[in-house]
Amino acid sequence: MKLITRLLLTTLTLLVVAAYVPGIEISGLYPALVAAVVLGLLNLFVRPILIILTLPITVLTLGLFILIINTALFWFASSFIEGFSVSGFWAAFLGSLIVTVVSTIGNRYIQ
Repeated sequence: MKLITRLLLTTLTLLVVAAYVPGIEISGLYPALVAAVVLGLLNLFVRPILIILTLPITVLTLGLFILIINTALFWFASSFIEGFSVSGFWAAFLGSLIVTVVSTIGNRYIQ
């Protein structure tokens, strides 16, 4: 039940982000749901590997490089999901930042 709630929270957040952040477009509920699943899988499998590989630069930047990793994964997810597009780095950065903050806050209340 928690997994479905988190998935729906991410889907809703993606739809809101697409409505308010210029450069991010989602054509409907289904692409948002697929994007939420893909982002979840990327964060589960790829993100830890990237964090380990970039550990020295992450330590030097006091963890701020993780924002760049999140941005890259957000932008990467949009590159192969039909109906979900991100037009540039700053749109991806702002979109990933909002999705990360809302997901983090939401996950604290879901548990």
